[in-house]
Amino acid sequence: MAQNEQQQRNQQGRIEPAVLDDIINRLLEFRNARTVRQVQISESEIRSLCSASREIFLQQPNLLELEAPIKICGDIHGQYGDLLRLFEYGGFPPEANYLFLGDYVDRGKQSLETICLLLAYKIKYPENFFLLRGNHECASINRIYGFYDECKRRFNVKLWKCFTECFNYLPVAALIDEKILCMHGGLSPDLTNLDQIRNLPRPTDVPDSGLLCDLLWSDPSREVKGWGMNDRGVSYTFGPDKVAEFLMQHDMDLVCRAHQVVEDGYEFFAERQLVTIFSAPNYCGEFDNAACIYALAEHLRNSYGWQRAVEDADRLLGCTSYEYVLERRGASGWLKKKPSLLS
Repeated sequence: MAQNEQQQRNQQGRIEPAVLDDIINRLLEFRNARTVRQVQISESEIRSLCSASREIFLQQPNLLELEAPIKICGDIHGQYGDLLRLFEYGGFPPEANYLFLGDYVDRGKQSLETICLLLAYKIKYPENFFLLRGNHECASINRIYGFYDECKRRFNVKLWKCFTECFNYLPVAALIDEKILCMHGGLSPDLTNLDQIRNLPRPTDVPDSGLLCDLLWSDPSREVKGWGMNDRGVSYTFGPDKVAEFLMQHDMDLVCRAHQVVEDGYEFFAERQLVTIFSAPNYCGEFDNAACIYALAEHLRNSYGWQRAVEDADRLLGCTSYEYVLERRGASGWLKKKPSLLS
């Protein structure tokens, strides 16, 4: 019986390559347009994307173990035109490997196009394109902040529930070259061993407290030593001491997370032991923030500290044996900027 159920799930999770390519082509139709319009994609096609990607998420671990080179992106929040410009600048898959840190839906005007393209790329390139869960990939949150209303307006509530089931299978963290831990939110007082992340159950909703909640909701704070209360009313804040303690205990170099708007698209914390990445420029039309892609280059052996400047405007930010390139989106497109030195 269990074997028959698994076979049925595998059949449901398949999508023909030609159909997938056609969906991607339609989603990219306005990639060079000044104004991005709604993409014509059917409910059955969207359901197929959810089903096929869900099976891939389940086959891959909750803690992804990845290797450089890879480009890391923060919140997108339904800003589909900016997602297309991100790929124009960073390279459309499979030209580059990508890790997205969550918050694909809500707030922006085109959450459906955004999540559909990301799921389609996940299905097309399952070993080169990776998606983590953000706090907005949760029914209780995106029911309020826009995604539910968009699904209901353009299709129906049942389709929103289909996405909810898909989101419940998303992995929640990634470890790059055993040295860089990535998640949407941040650290947790409950996290003492990475096996705790690996062993988190799926499918699952996001609870109100505990390890999974913290990985998606917690925030760094310069005003805190140890653990503090979070103004969001969910999870904790953590001080620089907790970042240093965690990295030392686990022999890592960096925590990479998203979850907060930062003016330059990136912001360092705890003496560059943590970086926040945000990839939705001019967020909600209310912030004058840049966006950032964090491009992690090939492993550099015997290379430490500050590295040489390259391509005039870039700077490689050395962190033990890794090479980092920060890429920002300026007002006129995705531009390479020399980052300021942030504490």
